[in-house]
Amino acid sequence: MALKIRLKRMGMKKAPFYRLVVSESTSPRDGRFVEEIGYYNPTKSPAILSVDEEKALKWLSSGATPTDTAKNLLTQVGVMKKYDEAKK
Repeated sequence: MALKIRLKRMGMKKAPFYRLVVSESTSPRDGRFVEEIGYYNPTKSPAILSVDEEKALKWLSSGATPTDTAKNLLTQVGVMKKYDEAKK
C-alpha cells in the first residue's frame, strides 16, 4: 500500500479549494483518502495555507511521499525542513 500526500480539489467551478490529504496512490484524485492534514485556498489574497504539522510529520516518517505541489506547499509551511532535520 503506497501512500501519497496530495491535493484533493473541492469548491465550485472557477473557485477551487484544496484539501491536503494522505491517500493510496491508486485511488482517484478526489476519491477515498486516509486522513486530511490541511487545506489550501488559492483564491484569497494572500492565499490561505494551513497544515497540521504533527500529522504531516507522522505520515512523512511512516513513508508517505508528497506530490510535487504538495511538497512545495509543505516547504512553504516549513514541514519539509523539520522532516529533513529529524531524518538526520
